[in-house]
Amino acid sequence: LAQAILILAQLVKDPTNAHAMARFDPGKLLSTLAQRGTPLVAGVGVLAGGAYFVQNTVYTVEAGHLALKYNRMSGVGSTSYREGIHFLMPWFERPIIYDVRARPHTMTSLTGSKDLQMVNISLRALSRPDTNKLPDIYRRLGLDYDDKVLPSIVNEVLKSVVAQYNASQLIVQRELVSRMIRQRLVQRANDFGILMDDVAITHLSFSPEYEKAVESKQVAQQQAERARFLVLKAQEEKKRTIIHAEGERESARMIGDAIKANPGFVELRRISVAKEISTLLSRSNNRMVLNTESLLLNLMGGDRSLSKGA
Repeated sequence: LAQAILILAQLVKDPTNAHAMARFDPGKLLSTLAQRGTPLVAGVGVLAGGAYFVQNTVYTVEAGHLALKYNRMSGVGSTSYREGIHFLMPWFERPIIYDVRARPHTMTSLTGSKDLQMVNISLRALSRPDTNKLPDIYRRLGLDYDDKVLPSIVNEVLKSVVAQYNASQLIVQRELVSRMIRQRLVQRANDFGILMDDVAITHLSFSPEYEKAVESKQVAQQQAERARFLVLKAQEEKKRTIIHAEGERESARMIGDAIKANPGFVELRRISVAKEISTLLSRSNNRMVLNTESLLLNLMGGDRSLSKGA
């Protein structure tokens, strides 16, 4: 058989090889295959059957996964199998492998607030299946349970919560809104055997008209605050002017009373003013000649005029 195979290989490599053609005998090759081919075919069949048996008897569960067994006679089993190598009966059983790690989901919903403003809100959630309810999840939802459940319940919860707040409250009380959404979403997801590890609002926006109105309102408030400040400033200026005028009036009254009581008070004021003027002139770098009468420095002249009046 080996010699026949070798001759066939030579003919395939070089069809014009006369020596190989002379040695090639089809009748002899067929008789050899009839005598020795049956054990060869049987061996190949045993190897193929063994490979099929091993492949369909053993399966591996990766880390972060759990497996169930589906039996053609009894259905989905209630026992879950952790990571590692496991065995099953070929044809009668097949593995159902679930990824039980937390997976992120980002969903966006357009809904209305309490004051009828359209709100575009985005939510990010980390979800995973409840390992104690895997058989029920498979019977009701299958392997793609999250794609079937999460979009509907997230939209439902977002619309019900956002409708309870005004647009301004959604911004100011964002933490409270996020906490309420988380509580309701955890309750709804638990009905389907889904656990929510984290829920957070990632984006919150309003219609362009509302944002423009909010901006105009902020500008108006700032202008009102500025106008209020200017009014208060004017009132303070008015009070300061009144107080200053009252002080000047009281000062004039007191000076008049002092002059009536003692005529020499005027001369004391002249001396005080003359002293101030002379001090300023002494510090100046300019040298000039001025009239002493205009500078109130003619003190002796003032004495003579007073004595004449007396």
